[in-house]
Amino acid sequence: MDITTLRIAATLASFATFIGILAWAFSRRRRQGFDEAANLPFEQD
Repeated sequence: MDITTLRIAATLASFATFIGILAWAFSRRRRQGFDEAANLPFEQD
């Protein structure tokens, strides 16, 4: 196993993590929570 193989593995792992974060962020199940969090600065005490 040389350095190029390790770099390829790290790149693929990073890409898979990125795709996972995108899927989580744009999940329909998370929409309500994200909408509530987005409106927190506009709520008054």
